[in-house]
Amino acid sequence: MFKANSLLIVFFLLSATSLPAEVLITSPSTRVSLLEFYTSEGCSSCPPADRWISKLKSHPGLWSSLVPVAFHVDYWNYIGWQDRFSSPEYSARQRRYAHSKSLKTVYTPGFLMNGEEWRSFFGIKKLSTVSDQKVGMLSLKIDDMALTAEYNPVDAIKDKTLILNVAVLGFDIKTEVEAGENRNKELRHDFTVLGFKSVPLYKELSTYQVMTELPDIVETAPRMAISAWLNKENDMTPIQAVGGWLENKCC
Repeated sequence: MFKANSLLIVFFLLSATSLPAEVLITSPSTRVSLLEFYTSEGCSSCPPADRWISKLKSHPGLWSSLVPVAFHVDYWNYIGWQDRFSSPEYSARQRRYAHSKSLKTVYTPGFLMNGEEWRSFFGIKKLSTVSDQKVGMLSLKIDDMALTAEYNPVDAIKDKTLILNVAVLGFDIKTEVEAGENRNKELRHDFTVLGFKSVPLYKELSTYQVMTELPDIVETAPRMAISAWLNKENDMTPIQAVGGWLENKCC
């Protein structure tokens, strides 16, 4: 792996696989579930959860009814291993959720399904993503580094501004851990957030739109995807989510 301050190198690499000039990704009008996973390479309890979320690459509803994202937190870095995918921003995001949901603590591995704590990743409870709730279509258009997002809600929303969260995801990532709780282990990651940003989405008549740039990323990965989701300014609960591969062949 090597460092990259922008996605320019990503699109250069992907061009070798005949990536179209534009990438268009659109959600269905029914609600797509957002599964947020909080993890760390310094956490000895996380590898089983990492393996579990990797299986979602073959989930029949991937991108159409389910968008998983894996945020690496930084609060385990002090025990001897610096997780190169971690960010204090991701730790702060998990803490904001905990505060808003009146949870006593943050922890890894931790899951949030549509903004609510979800503790059933080992199969105690079936992962259900099918929804008949119509919330509207969220569309992304990616042209080089430019990102255009548009949301057309089914029902009118009073808010003049929504928040668009955009995450670039990496897949088939391997790490040889040399210290800390996972010392001498090879860890494998999928759905890893390599870059993340939140921007306002502005209302024009009944449609919400924004033009922005893709987030900077910390590294490239063998496979890449893009995901995005909406929430209100004072409520982190996802309204709609969308995701898709950044290459022609996903598997």
